[in-house]
Amino acid sequence: MQPLLFDSRDLGQTEEFLSQAYAKMSIGGDVSRPHTQIARRTLGSISVDQLNLNYGMSYDVDPLGKVCLCTVQTGSIVNQVAGDEEEVFGPGDVVLFAPPDRPYKGEIRRSRYDIIMFDPDLLQQVAGTEPGHKPETVRLLGARPISDAAGRHLERTIAYLRDDVLGNPVMAADPLVASSSGQLLAAAVLAALPSNVRAAPDAADRRDAHPQTLRRAIAYIEDNADAPITIADIAAAARVSVRAVQHAFRRHLDITPLGYLNQVRLAGAHTALREAESGGTTVTAVAASWGFFHPGRFARDYRAAYGRPPQDTLKDRVT
Repeated sequence: MQPLLFDSRDLGQTEEFLSQAYAKMSIGGDVSRPHTQIARRTLGSISVDQLNLNYGMSYDVDPLGKVCLCTVQTGSIVNQVAGDEEEVFGPGDVVLFAPPDRPYKGEIRRSRYDIIMFDPDLLQQVAGTEPGHKPETVRLLGARPISDAAGRHLERTIAYLRDDVLGNPVMAADPLVASSSGQLLAAAVLAALPSNVRAAPDAADRRDAHPQTLRRAIAYIEDNADAPITIADIAAAARVSVRAVQHAFRRHLDITPLGYLNQVRLAGAHTALREAESGGTTVTAVAASWGFFHPGRFARDYRAAYGRPPQDTLKDRVT
């Protein structure tokens, strides 16, 4: 998939493009011919924009309706979300630029940076709550990561999606890759940024974490492992809350539901490699068809499970 490219020295044209790409906004510039360069790639509901501004640009933006993250490479950004104090972001920062439901304003100061946006429903899926159901609706409560380590993990996740996934058009076009990538990003955001998501199961969750719950969840996973399913889907099939199904897997198998799903998908990829016809496929293609969009990680997990590299299994079959 080719990126959407924008390159202009006209401030009015830039404002029109930004209003269409983000939300209605007004902008200003501090030079007569401000140069704006933007490259956008998309993956499902995720968009990753790489921006380069060689001038100071002021902005005043309506609510985006999306979670908006920012990573800064050069320059600085002064940003203020309505109702919050002004923040200054510089090189190396990875932050929540704006929540979905609040306007924001500020100034880009000759900066090169990335904007990452995604549908807030992804947070709901990963957290296991339904959109619009208060007080369970997920809210991000701060712009900066809760720790340096959490920030580094979120930054690496963004870079991985931008460079490795979106940089591979074949993988980026796969629906399972898109679904898994969205969950990966949302999970990294919830792990890195302060939010209202509660961490521990309550008494009802613990009561529901019985073997029957586990059996229903396992049956659903094994029947749908080749489809883009979420933790919320697994919990719904087991007829319990997300935290109950998570507790059931931890209590009885010492693994998470998504960890178990990963094992089932790994077994599916193993079978596909063993049954491959000569010249008919590659390890990368098989891995991607089962939701493994990082070849190195797939090879590592496969070797840990089966004691040999995946290419050896394929070679045995096709030679």
